[in-house]
Amino acid sequence: MAKEVLNNLHTIAFTHRKFEVTKVGLLHIPLDEQFNRLSPIKRSFSLQELLMLSTCNRVEFSFVTDETVNLTFMVSFLSALYPEMDAQDLRAFVVHVEHYQGMEAVDHAMSVAASVDSMIIGEREIITQVRQAYEHCATLGLTGDLMRIVNRHVVETAKKVYTETSIATKPVSVVSLAYQQLKKLHIPLEARFLLVGAGVTNTTMGRFLKKHGYRRFTIFNRTLAKATTLAEEFGGTAYPLTDLKNYISGFDVIITCTGANHPIITPEIYNQLLQGETQSKTVIDMAIPQDLDPRILDQYPVKHISVDRLQKISNENLQERSKSLEAVERIFAEARASFEEVLQIRQVELAMREVPEQIKRIKSDAVNEVFKSEINALDPQSREVLERVLGYVEKKYIAGPMKLAKEILVKHA
Repeated sequence: MAKEVLNNLHTIAFTHRKFEVTKVGLLHIPLDEQFNRLSPIKRSFSLQELLMLSTCNRVEFSFVTDETVNLTFMVSFLSALYPEMDAQDLRAFVVHVEHYQGMEAVDHAMSVAASVDSMIIGEREIITQVRQAYEHCATLGLTGDLMRIVNRHVVETAKKVYTETSIATKPVSVVSLAYQQLKKLHIPLEARFLLVGAGVTNTTMGRFLKKHGYRRFTIFNRTLAKATTLAEEFGGTAYPLTDLKNYISGFDVIITCTGANHPIITPEIYNQLLQGETQSKTVIDMAIPQDLDPRILDQYPVKHISVDRLQKISNENLQERSKSLEAVERIFAEARASFEEVLQIRQVELAMREVPEQIKRIKSDAVNEVFKSEINALDPQSREVLERVLGYVEKKYIAGPMKLAKEILVKHA
């Protein structure tokens, strides 16, 4: 019974693994528009429940339906929800969508909330986003009993992962480590960032900076078009790399990662970039070989985070991370088993929710019709004792069979 119910749970996900983040952004629906756009979809597709999760690098829809969810369904779903989407984008989304059903959907939800599925593994913010997405859709009347149980279990599991493992404190990717090192420096939100290079590394780093409130970005790249694309995404300004030596607007942080085979930030260029400022600056150099000329470190006060330093930390964390992921999988395995039990019990509760009312009706019929004359013949004291006996039997009869039914169904699930 529970497996049949769970099999109606589906999640379709559009994430950073299959799409550029700018493409994922096309699917975002502002909170204040979600009711007017999602409610008609829920009705027209006969969905019992519907939930939308939207973050900077993923948009997911979870829903409960007994309809077949296939290519035709997804085309119709996206077309109805995004009528303004052109055919090319629609086709790309449908071809590369991630579809999870039943327990796989629950597993996916746990991986998302525990940040195992994130661009930066161990980022705690996602658990809040998951919880808030559910609360918002529940407030709109879009979700129901199954989503409530799933969300509660998923959030509890994610909290356990963060509490009992070091997944949030032992990153291994260079970008993850660089971002954590930057956070430790308490860089203010108004800081001026120079991104030198517009490849995958700087793009990922920039996205997380923007996500956490940073807004002042200037991007330099050999190919101006790539810098311009990134600048448009970040709300910044783009320049060709050759203009770096002429830049006069100052900076607080440089994040550099290019494919140059020699230092591209020389002492002369660095001095130009300073524009006479004397306070310590931060430079994160993730290039191999380094983009920052080592002489700069001798001549200027710099908080320098090099790829060598990051790689050393990564190697130290790698062994711990493998232990963490093993621990996470154990937690997930326990969560799967407990979730199936919780769902079984809930199905019993739903199936037997009319039992108490039926017993009350039987008692009422016995007292007021079948044995009415005999009861009326009793003296007040005897009638009071009878009422107490019937009340006791009613209470025990309701609790006992329900408890027994739960134990039997869970045992044989």
